[in-house]
Amino acid sequence: MSNKNKLIPLVTIVLGVTLIMIAGFWLLRPNSPQPTAIPTEVAAPTTAAVSAPAVITRVSLDDAKSAFDAGTAVFLDVRTVASYQQSHIEGALLIPEEEIATRLSELDPSDWIITYCT
Repeated sequence: MSNKNKLIPLVTIVLGVTLIMIAGFWLLRPNSPQPTAIPTEVAAPTTAAVSAPAVITRVSLDDAKSAFDAGTAVFLDVRTVASYQQSHIEGALLIPEEEIATRLSELDPSDWIITYCT
């Protein structure tokens, strides 16, 4: 057997071990640092006229439908006038998103206000 033929198994073994070591180091490397706290709630903007809740929660479709049927919520459409005219929830109040800050006084802070934009 020639010297060249004897090197092929040795090179193959060295390359295989090297690839396994690289893969092992890659799989066992520490994950990138995670933030210490991930916000799960969004603080509501506040104004002098109306005190907004500290937390705004997402309302499920089922809860929104129940509130609509029972009349226990105000539905606030924040889309454009054209979108509202095209289609909207019956009885919904239209305050386009860019007007909310100036028209906030039109809302009763004691009401359950469900905003939507689609």
